[in-house]
Amino acid sequence: MNNVPKPKLEDLPTKAQLRRSSIIAGIGAVAILVTIYLPAEHAIDPTGVGRVLGLTEMGEIKVQLAEEAEADRLLDEQRAQEQSSSALDAVIGLFVGTAHAQEAWRDEVTFVLEPGATAEIKMTMEAGNVVDYAWTATGGRVNFDLHAHSGGESVDYERGAGKTDGEGSIEAPFAGDHGWFWRNRDSTPITMTIQLRGEYSAIVETY
Repeated sequence: MNNVPKPKLEDLPTKAQLRRSSIIAGIGAVAILVTIYLPAEHAIDPTGVGRVLGLTEMGEIKVQLAEEAEADRLLDEQRAQEQSSSALDAVIGLFVGTAHAQEAWRDEVTFVLEPGATAEIKMTMEAGNVVDYAWTATGGRVNFDLHAHSGGESVDYERGAGKTDGEGSIEAPFAGDHGWFWRNRDSTPITMTIQLRGEYSAIVETY
């Protein structure tokens, strides 16, 4: 087996030479970073050398592609969130709609309103009571005034002319009889159907 001769001490680099080599290597690395890597990868060209070498344009293309990819990713996330939200809203709406449909009307009032005739249908309510309603006029159109007055207090909820249906809810601001005054302005009899549910103690009908 051949023995490799040990290097002589004078053949080894001195500390000063090692330090100088390290400095040169560091300067070279910084030069490569500034003139080649940054322009080519990030379109950052502080010296202008990258543009001369055509590297900055390459970097600009890469940056643009990266920005477009990020924009596409964010758009996909937004669409996914919107689809998830829409699906959730649809499910909630289905449950709410089903629950509302299953909630039965408490009372239904039906009567015929002759041409030129009037009628009043009112609910006896306490202050803060809420009533849901839906009504239809079959055979013609009606004028109505949804209101209440009691003990010097009055409220107008809604008025309409030439209507064939309506729905909604009212909340009584004071105790008393709250409801509709109906009038048939058409020349044919009209069948009125009023559906009610909520907080009331009686229905007062005046024909």
